[in-house]
Amino acid sequence: MEDRDERLALAEMFRLLKPGGYAIVNVAAMEALRGDHSVLSHEIRRYSRTRLRECLTSAGFTIERLTYTNITLLLPMLVARTLQRRRGLRRETDAHHEISVPAAPVNALLTAMLLAESAWIRWFDAPAGSSLLCLARKPESP
Repeated sequence: MEDRDERLALAEMFRLLKPGGYAIVNVAAMEALRGDHSVLSHEIRRYSRTRLRECLTSAGFTIERLTYTNITLLLPMLVARTLQRRRGLRRETDAHHEISVPAAPVNALLTAMLLAESAWIRWFDAPAGSSLLCLARKPESP
């Protein structure tokens, strides 16, 4: 979203939550991962941990947990997206390969990697990844 729309959306999320309520926010992370997928999903920005924290706290939320996710896929994504930017990002009509399901053995391997990561990330924060996952809370009423 554009900056103004982002602020309005966060303000509305905050307004709708009851005091003490939680919001789960999942956004694209790391500008270095901008690529064809970014075109397809109409990304305005990819977030850093600092930027997402500032956006949410400015809206009144407290941050309960903030971590990167998809670290297991980071290196291949970084290579692929760097190559995509070097050749020039595809137009939206030509970027649909970004959402196709890979061959069954590759898909099974990727699924296993992400399942292992999901177990690990329950206890530890990832230092990098293609997404940021945040558990934010609306403070209790005074």
